[in-house]
Amino acid sequence: MIELASSGREKCILVGVTRQFVTKAQMDESLDELELLADTAGAAAIARISQDRDRLDPATFIGKGKAEEIGKLVEQEKVSLVIFDDDLSAVQVRNLEKAFQCKVLDRSALILDIFAARARTSEAKCQVELAQLEYLLPRLTRQWTHLSKQFGGIGTKGPGETQIETDRRIIRTRISHLRERLDRITQQRTTQRKERTKHTRAALVGYTNVGKSTLLNLLSGSDVLVENKLFATLDPTTRIVPLSPSSAILMTDTVGFIRKLPHHLVAAFKSTLEEVTEADLLLHVVDLLSPLYEDQIRVVQETLEDLGAADKTTLIVFNKIDRLNDRSIISALSEKYPQSVCISAMRGINIVSLKEKIQQLVNTEFVEETIVIPQSDPRLISAIYDFGEVLDRSYEDNSVHLIVRVPRKDLEHLRAIIKNQ
Repeated sequence: MIELASSGREKCILVGVTRQFVTKAQMDESLDELELLADTAGAAAIARISQDRDRLDPATFIGKGKAEEIGKLVEQEKVSLVIFDDDLSAVQVRNLEKAFQCKVLDRSALILDIFAARARTSEAKCQVELAQLEYLLPRLTRQWTHLSKQFGGIGTKGPGETQIETDRRIIRTRISHLRERLDRITQQRTTQRKERTKHTRAALVGYTNVGKSTLLNLLSGSDVLVENKLFATLDPTTRIVPLSPSSAILMTDTVGFIRKLPHHLVAAFKSTLEEVTEADLLLHVVDLLSPLYEDQIRVVQETLEDLGAADKTTLIVFNKIDRLNDRSIISALSEKYPQSVCISAMRGINIVSLKEKIQQLVNTEFVEETIVIPQSDPRLISAIYDFGEVLDRSYEDNSVHLIVRVPRKDLEHLRAIIKNQ
């Protein structure tokens, strides 16, 4: 157990379990992150408890002995909240709350609480509510144990079971309505994206709290909210970023990723994260001050794979070089990650090089092609729209003139499709 200083806020205890293939350094980093999550939610961690287990206890996750140990600490320190670094089942939460006599949250529930507090727009609130309901649905049983009868047989179906089924139907209906609403939002975003196709689009991705919003503010001169807390940005923010007097791109700041990001949360934020999948290139911002920044790179790459955006043209932006004690790491990073640049978004260091790198990627990876096809072939026109970004369309006689931006590697394929029609 590691005891931590307490503030005047709600006191909590952090609990982590080290299993096979998880090193102590990784466990410490994960608990550091959990502590920052708790701080963002408004709780002060007074102790961190970690445990090595080969097999998780299905009843209490940590075993009866460790649960009793934590229960005594809860009583001694008058703690009102215990937070686990892993997801818990409904049964485990119920048993642990009974043992601790206080609230028990897992990592997903804590993240959802933060998202709920930070949601500002109607879209973000809708996404958060959907994620919360999908998280609650399989855990609904423990909410109504006080109404359930503990014996079976004919004629013993109590009001508890009826109430659970009623609530499940209400929640499922609400989930259906929220999904329909988010589908409409997705269509609106698609329309908005079509209106700004004349610019190359870049998306800022990366771990949460690595400086994405600070970088967007610096490049665009905007005032996106910047806080030293996790998930300060939930809604995507798009700004025009000039690269040179004659060139500019659209850059979007997106929600940060994190370890063990709940899948239902990723699904709920689909319309927001589509800004990543629809972008022409990605700027993967990395916090060099994190001792496990390479693990964070891996987490982001895995999340991009889940989104279907792993093959996007990506520039890794190593941030916060102004606070490095050992500058020799910069040359090593350039060798290991050729498609990268090292900057300081806070102090504006090496920003010119960043803009030059982005311009090089735009010039190298994408090409504009002028295509003339008959108006009488709508199937071919539709195929071209699916294949690349149509920047301009005009009509002359019986022909359609299209200016299309496509990845250079796909240009020959596009020409072959047109030739074979």
